[in-house]
Amino acid sequence: MSSHPRSLSWIVVSMGGLAVFLILASWVLISYPIGSTVHKYFYGVESVEKFDLPVSLINSTFTNVNLNESLDLVHNNASPDLQSPTVSSSYVSTDTNREQTGCDLYQGNWVHDPSGPLYTNNSCPVLTQMQNCQGNGRPDKDYENWRWKPFQCNLPRFDPKKFLEIMRGKTLAFIGDSVARNQMESMLCILWQVEVPKNRGNRNMQRYYFRSTSVMIVRIWSSWLVKVTNEPFDFAPAGVDKLLLDAPDEKVMNFLPTFDVVVISSGHWFAKQSVYILNNEIVGGQLWWPDQSRPIKVNNIEAYGISVETILTAFLNHPNYTGLTILRSYSPDHYEGGAWNTGGSCTGKLKPLAAGELVKNGYTDTMHEKQVNGFNLAIKKARNRSKLILMDITDAFQYRHDGHPGPYRSPDPNKITKPGPNGRAPPQDCLHWCMPGPVDIWNELVFEIIRREYNSGRSS
Repeated sequence: MSSHPRSLSWIVVSMGGLAVFLILASWVLISYPIGSTVHKYFYGVESVEKFDLPVSLINSTFTNVNLNESLDLVHNNASPDLQSPTVSSSYVSTDTNREQTGCDLYQGNWVHDPSGPLYTNNSCPVLTQMQNCQGNGRPDKDYENWRWKPFQCNLPRFDPKKFLEIMRGKTLAFIGDSVARNQMESMLCILWQVEVPKNRGNRNMQRYYFRSTSVMIVRIWSSWLVKVTNEPFDFAPAGVDKLLLDAPDEKVMNFLPTFDVVVISSGHWFAKQSVYILNNEIVGGQLWWPDQSRPIKVNNIEAYGISVETILTAFLNHPNYTGLTILRSYSPDHYEGGAWNTGGSCTGKLKPLAAGELVKNGYTDTMHEKQVNGFNLAIKKARNRSKLILMDITDAFQYRHDGHPGPYRSPDPNKITKPGPNGRAPPQDCLHWCMPGPVDIWNELVFEIIRREYNSGRSS
């Protein structure tokens, strides 16, 4: 009986202690939420970024994932008001845990990246031999170790697993000429490092299927982006390519509704022989004009601008296309001392040009201007729910004269790589890009555009 009061006292003390503990615990939880700590413990460091989408997009378009934006480069002396790319050897690893959708991706500089490329020429079986610079005997390799750094933000290093997850169940199409093929193969080489795709291609287009996420990467050849015929027309005979500048490429338009993201590009075929037809009338030609008494109304540069406007307008008015179109701007070539067939050369270029070293290429600048004008005119005619974005790489890549195969276009051990006795350079490729090489940056930009676009809810 005498022990009962002591037990009651003990209970009272215990309840008081528990109350104090609960009060203190509640204060701690309010002041320092435990959720972020637990999240960081299980999912990694603070650079984990939530990829939030509207419910409608999560259910019907893209998968909600976490993005851990990995290795990025920072140039210590970068200034947002600079307008020309520069070369820097500064290298700092950082994370990007904030949204940077307002940053201009195309104003920046080239920084040296000792971590090297995402793949090697020996780890990608789909690499076209002419772009396999190391396999073709190019003696230097540092052109692989430069990355693009926007002035105002960081361009995340391509993460193939995250890319496949974001694109789960979707199709990415590359449409254009051999430079578009160059970019498509770069994308495949990067993705190949995490999964070997199944080749499901046919005569109409290349198709590579990634089983883990049901992602399809395709390519459609369309050198001019508009309808082409070899049939005779008016005073233009059979056998000469005739471009119907106001009619989009029919094959592209037939497949368009099956694509979720399209990367489209062109331009270099407008230097080839062709006839231009507009409003059912021959209005010009390139390397072909038999009657000098007839005035040429449209030259090859103007024809390029019209073709861009035509195909993009068709995209933006297709009743069954709601995807994202990325127009990759004109890819500069770097022939010096002549054209591809008249002794032009890019031999011996070992690193990007520094600020002040660039000599502007008037043809490249004019082609870029016409392309952007066609882009702007097409936007004014948009009628459907698709979206169009300009990926403006032209200025930045004018600094990458070191990134081309040059004379290292084949594995032939007897190929000529140095100028002959007359000083003329051997035939070489200063248009396409080595792989690995600068072309891989295009796909880092594509990844970032897709990430930004769907992270912001695809607001039109």
